[in-house]
Amino acid sequence: MFKRKLTALDYHSPGAFDCADETQFRNLVVWLEDQKIRHYKIEDRGSLRNIPSSDWPKAFHRYLQDVSCPFGTSERAEAVDWLLGLAVRYEYGDNVDKYRNCPPMEASSDSRVTSDPLVNLDSDSPDFKAGVLALANILKIQRHDDYLVMLKAIRILIQERLSPEAIAKASQKREGIPVALEKHILGFDTGDATLNEAAQILRLLHIEELRELQTRINEAIVAVQAVIADPKTDHRLGKVGR
Repeated sequence: MFKRKLTALDYHSPGAFDCADETQFRNLVVWLEDQKIRHYKIEDRGSLRNIPSSDWPKAFHRYLQDVSCPFGTSERAEAVDWLLGLAVRYEYGDNVDKYRNCPPMEASSDSRVTSDPLVNLDSDSPDFKAGVLALANILKIQRHDDYLVMLKAIRILIQERLSPEAIAKASQKREGIPVALEKHILGFDTGDATLNEAAQILRLLHIEELRELQTRINEAIVAVQAVIADPKTDHRLGKVGR
């Protein structure tokens, strides 16, 4: 399941790597740090390079923290996938011109395109789970047992809050209309002038919310009427209806 990224990184045996094999796992972590990530200085990699040591899990735990990995040592597959992704990013950063000039892949000849791209995703893939969890952590979205549900929540958040249209709308300043509070009767007296003004403001805001709600109700009524209020007259039968 890591073959694609390992191949991109020119790993010596991408198809034979077994994440469950402790020796292969530790060797891969050391290789990634030595050859691709290079977060530590060479002289600081001793604990990580000491693969047979019983203290290696502690060194790996500290390493994950130092590179800001969102996964812990208990989430081995996710952590490996995240480290591979980090290595791929660094590899691209070191060879931008090389990969920029790569020819684009040909489009698939299969014309069957589903309306929902989430349908074709393998939600049980560790790569998929690691990517969804990483996005959820970045966007501060609560975790869910169903990774597809979590991905849909991420998509909704991006569409509603992070799309260019949403950002442009949020940055627009709404022009308010000056209101003379003394012209609006509160209907009761709190005994404090400041509290009276606050109560008037709250009442005006509430009225504004009710107006918006009424507008939405009217729009819903119009939409329903457009569906059901379409009578057809049959003069021969002398009645109105279908």
